[in-house]
Formats: sequence, structure tokens, C-alpha cells
Amino acid sequence: MGSRSRATRAAGQAGTPGDGQSEGRSEARHSRARTVPQSLGLTLVSAILPGAGLILGGRRRIGAFVLTLTLGLVGFGLYVGFWRRAEVVESSVIPNRLLGAAIAIGALALGWVIVVVASHRLLRPATGGPAGRAAGAVFVGLLCFAITAPAAVGVQSVLAQRDLVTNVFVSQGESKSATRPETVNVKDPWEDKPRLNLLLLGGDDGKGRIGVRTDTVIVASIDTKTGDTALISLPRQLMFMPFPKDSPLHKFYPSGFGKEGLSLTGRLEWMLTAMYQNIPEAHPGILGPSDNEGADVVKQSVGEATGLDIDYYLQVNLQGFDQIVDALGGITVNVNERVAMGGISSSHIPPGQWIEPGPNQHLDGFKALWFARGRYGADDDQRQIRQRCAIKGIVDAADPKTLVTKYQAIARAGKNLLRTDIPQELLPALVQLALKVKSGTVSNVALDQSKLKMKYLHPDYDGLRETIEKALEHDPADTPAPPPSTPVTPGKPGKSGTPAAPPAGPTEDLRDACAYHPSGDTP
Repeated sequence: MGSRSRATRAAGQAGTPGDGQSEGRSEARHSRARTVPQSLGLTLVSAILPGAGLILGGRRRIGAFVLTLTLGLVGFGLYVGFWRRAEVVESSVIPNRLLGAAIAIGALALGWVIVVVASHRLLRPATGGPAGRAAGAVFVGLLCFAITAPAAVGVQSVLAQRDLVTNVFVSQGESKSATRPETVNVKDPWEDKPRLNLLLLGGDDGKGRIGVRTDTVIVASIDTKTGDTALISLPRQLMFMPFPKDSPLHKFYPSGFGKEGLSLTGRLEWMLTAMYQNIPEAHPGILGPSDNEGADVVKQSVGEATGLDIDYYLQVNLQGFDQIVDALGGITVNVNERVAMGGISSSHIPPGQWIEPGPNQHLDGFKALWFARGRYGADDDQRQIRQRCAIKGIVDAADPKTLVTKYQAIARAGKNLLRTDIPQELLPALVQLALKVKSGTVSNVALDQSKLKMKYLHPDYDGLRETIEKALEHDPADTPAPPPSTPVTPGKPGKSGTPAAPPAGPTEDLRDACAYHPSGDTP
């Protein structure tokens, strides 16, 4: 009985090599029977569905494993794309996850290429000859390039994003700010915060640059539930900007940053536009440790002037503004009056070029910068309107298709363009809020500069706070839009007897404020 069992096992063991040899001979016969076009077609199948080529080539176990892994990764990708999209968006601003994603993309591409090459070696005909082998090598090379090229672009884009995040946004513990919130609930930072107030500063700023002035000062107050955003533009010539009573600067400027008895030229050094540079120079380190003393000074003062708690700042170097616009492929705006490109009004030097009025004008970075900053023949009110419309144009231009196809250029421009005290830890929640802003309403808080005495030596800051408070309680959807039939200017009669547009409400939707309604005035 025992000897018969041992004999049976021996026979089975002896038969195993024969079975493998038989399978190999069978596969060899199939390989000889295939033509070169057939083998190339099967190689293509193996590239589209990794693992299939290994199965067809006789490596069934490893082929089944690779095919199962491929289908599992595809299924996981679909699951994440449809049901875990928020986590993907959050991961786009976490440096460690971005590095892991770049490594994963490279590893998957390498594994894919190995599977394609191995599959072709199994599937190529044994009698193809030199020409067949050359055709196979070229075809496999093209397939590998089709895999590695997009993967390389993907890795570069992910690393560019990581570079942007790590260069612009520093973690709370590694950066210094005298004015930002000390503690942040990273999991739900908006839990007890109905509005997030960001200070947007625009100036000719850069490392080592002397003489920075913030020509653009805008507060973006964002409803954290809906994403609706109100923009509050402050004129750069504001005098006697106040400070909170508990600020060390209040002791030096109890009536605000200003000085009596100055000529118009002398006032330039005591305006809002000069605070960023002049106060830190006069009182270095007075607010405490800070990576950007000028921004902290302006945050404190603007918060007191508007009655808002300014959480963070975002500073744009206007010398690089054109780069971000060009990276986006330009912006589209309505031009309601001629905008000078150059020129000096005080010296009566006319501009060399103009941006002429017209609807839906597509501007490159150079023209967009002049659209936002052009001063010749224009007052600050006109410039502020154009600046807000330029911001809206950038928001509109940053659609998903543009971000995907031009992201590396956008990231490179952003790295050299932005400074901020927003910590890295807040970025995932901030990205989610930005998606709400994209789909929400962006409105402008209308300020009556005459009533609020904004062009006088002592503006009415109490009135400014009251105006802003009422505006933020107002729903911009309740503000009536001008009649669509004829372009009109608020407060002025329309053409052909069309009634004048109603006066602006506390807030005005930027879609209406930036619509095409030429005033007919030219500088």
C-alpha cells in the first residue's frame, strides 16, 4: 500500500515538468502562429489593460495578479473621484501628501512600462525576423512614451504645487505674525467664525526692495457658510488711519496716522499708502515678532477703520501681477472708459498707449496690469472699480480646465507673486472655502466717499464702520440690477429716454458693477 502511494507521488512529480514543458511548447506553437500585426495588437491590449498580455502570453498567475491590481486601482480612483473628492482637494495643499503622490505616479508609470515590455516579449512571434522585431521595438517604444510623458507632466505639476505651498505658506510654528489668530481649530476653523476677513494688499514689493507702497488695499469679507464675498476698497489717500486702543501704536498715533498743517505733497507720507513702509521704519519691532511688519501694521489699522477683525493678509507683488495673468492665459473684462497705459498727469506727460472701451476685452498680463493700475486722467474711484473687476476676471479665468493645463506656469508665477501669513495648517479648510467663493456671489460694498469725507483730512471712520456693518448684513441678491436693454450709469439718464439705473445698494454684485456700461467720459 505504502509503496504504491510512493509510486503514485513519484509519478505525479515526474509528470509536473512534463506538464510545464507541454504548456511552454503550446505557447511556443501559438507564438510561431502569430503574425507581427497580431502581436502588436495584443501588445496594445496589454498597454490598455495591464496584465491581459501576460495572461495571453502564458504567465497566467502573475498576469491575473497584475490585472486584478489594475482593476482595483481603477475602481479606487473612481471611488475617490466621485465620493472622496473633498479629501483629494485637501491633499493638494499638504506637502507630504503631494510628495507621496509624485512618488506614486512615478512608480505606477514605471510598473506599467515594465508590464508592457514583458507582455510584448511573450507575445512577439518567434518567426518575425529582424524587420518584425524592429517594428515591435518601435511600437513598444511609442507605447512607453505615451505612458511616461503624461506621468512626467503629472509629477512636475504635483511638485510645482508642493513648491508653491512650501514657499508661500509657512506652518504656524515656523512663521511669525503679530496680528493673526494665535490658535486655529484645523479640523473646523469656521465652526465659530461666520466671516473670514482677508486683507488684500497690492504693491511693488519684493525681497530687498526699498520704498514699498501699498497702492491697493481691499478687504475681502467671506461668508464661511455660503462663500459669498464682499469686497471693501479703501482709497490709498486716506489720512489719520486709526489704531486700536490696545495697540502699542495707539500711544504714538492717538488720533490716527496723520499730521496737521501739511501741504498736499507733504501728506503723501502720512496716507494709508505710506503706512506699510513708514511706520515700521519709525517704530521697528513695536508690534512684536513679525515676518512682515508693514502688513501687520496695515492689518491693525484697517481692522480698526472698518470695524472688522482682519484675520490674515495676502500681499500681491504688482511687479509680477502680469505673470499670473499670462499664466492663466489672460483675463476678460469690460472696459467702460479709456485706460491709459503710462503717462504722468502731474507733469502733463501723455500716455503712449490706451486701452480703448469695449465689452469682453481679453487682456494679456501687460494690459491687465495697466487696466488695474492706470492713473492718468483717472481718479482713485475709477482705479478701485477696475481693480475689483480685475480680481473678478482672475477668479473667472481660474476654471478647472485652465488650472489643469497651465498649472505649472501658474504655480511658478504664484511663488514669486504672493506673501501671506496664512499658515499651512489652514490650507485644506481654506481650499474648501475657496470652492464656495468660486460658486458664490462676489459683491462690492458701496462707499459714499463724499458723505464719509474720505478725501478730507479727517475721514468719518465711525460712518465707515456703520456703512460696512449694514452692508455685510445685506443680501447682494436684493440689490436691483440696471435694465439690460441699454447700458446706463447709476444716477445718470440712459439713452433714448431709458430711465436711470437705481442707486447702488449697500452692496453691488460685481457682475453688475463690472458689466459693460460705458460712461462716455474719456481722459
